[in-house]
Amino acid sequence: MSSLVNLPADSSPITDADEEIFLLYTALNQAQTDLIGPDGYRGLGHVDSRKDTLTIQFELRPPTATPPSSNQYVKPTRRGKHSRKKVSEDTLAKSVEMQIAQDPTALRSRNGDTGSVVWRASIELSKAVLQQHFFPPESPIFDRDMLAECNCLELGSGTGLLGIALATLVRTYTVTDIGALLPLIRKNISLNASERRDDSIGSLGKPKFNLTVEELDWITLASLPSDTARARYCPVPQMISDSKLESDNAWDLVLAVDCIYNPSLLPALVDSIDAVSITGRTWVLVVAELRQEDVTRAFLDLWLKQARGTWKITRVEGLLDSHFAVWAGQKS
Repeated sequence: MSSLVNLPADSSPITDADEEIFLLYTALNQAQTDLIGPDGYRGLGHVDSRKDTLTIQFELRPPTATPPSSNQYVKPTRRGKHSRKKVSEDTLAKSVEMQIAQDPTALRSRNGDTGSVVWRASIELSKAVLQQHFFPPESPIFDRDMLAECNCLELGSGTGLLGIALATLVRTYTVTDIGALLPLIRKNISLNASERRDDSIGSLGKPKFNLTVEELDWITLASLPSDTARARYCPVPQMISDSKLESDNAWDLVLAVDCIYNPSLLPALVDSIDAVSITGRTWVLVVAELRQEDVTRAFLDLWLKQARGTWKITRVEGLLDSHFAVWAGQKS
């Protein structure tokens, strides 16, 4: 039976947060690379919090080890001779460019507001997912066909970068955050709207009106007294067709990228993850840059022990480098 998220057959669910954190941070300490920002420091994980607007650029290239296929050669010349010249990687490469506005003042003046600037984890996940989409490996993290039909919800979207990059890969994509950040997200969607063409990447794919913005405050959600009130508060997929199936009103994929930073928010974050997830259907992908070990451990422990349901959580290997933890979870 196919699944939206592809995990290796021999992967084992996490049962102990302490063991998982020990393994992750041991690998991090042994890594030979470091993440250095444009200011010369590794910092907390933001790209450059000094600028009002960032130009995010990266290239997607086919794996160099991939053998040439029949369609990688030039068509016959006018003289009828076939050229065996291989199409270069530069010809096949795709360039991604996004303009992302930030609010550096809010980062410094609004208590607890970290979403007003771009963080590395969103760029790295965007790059990894788009790379696998355009140049599929043998075992991609997502089933491409199922991803195209899924409803995706992002928690703690910040600047909206991830939704701008990935929305065209799914059926519907909803970015969420606290109310104060929604104008910034909408501004960035508008900034990049003209780039959502099929001829380049600014290309990010064919234009699709499937990217929506909703408020979802974890603290507010956690404070609601009943399941009915919680369900009423949570966003539902905005259908882009005439389908009225009840199953269309549920999330297939929930993304929480670099949301693990403030210990006081962790219970509300875990509660929000559970509230928007449907047992046996919704997959949750959590990405965290490894910073404070105790905070990462606390989050994972809370998720494993979530009282409203039993979660099967597995580490995703190889999608990002050792500076990041990637977990896939589903409620059973």
